[in-house]
Amino acid sequence: MRRIFFAALVQQLRVVWPILSGIVFVMTGSGLVIWRIANWRIDEALYFTFVTGLTIGYGDFTPKHVSARLLALVIGFAGIVLTGLVAAISVQVLNATNRETAE
Repeated sequence: MRRIFFAALVQQLRVVWPILSGIVFVMTGSGLVIWRIANWRIDEALYFTFVTGLTIGYGDFTPKHVSARLLALVIGFAGIVLTGLVAAISVQVLNATNRETAE
């Protein structure tokens, strides 16, 4: 069953890999721009990026400039799309695994 699951996972990832990598690229790029605007350390900017993108939002880092806040919105929306895409891939893989084991 694990072999079927991982085979289906690889198949689904091949299909959506360009979208996944594009979303992560947009999030990381926006985080690096915020790093320059907000004058944070790079690890703080990337931490902020993925905490915001995963919609956790601890609030320990908040951008002060308007442009950085707009980029934070972009990161948040990209994170929502990323989360939805991961959920959709999971459902597809589980359905494919269920079909294969039922046969």
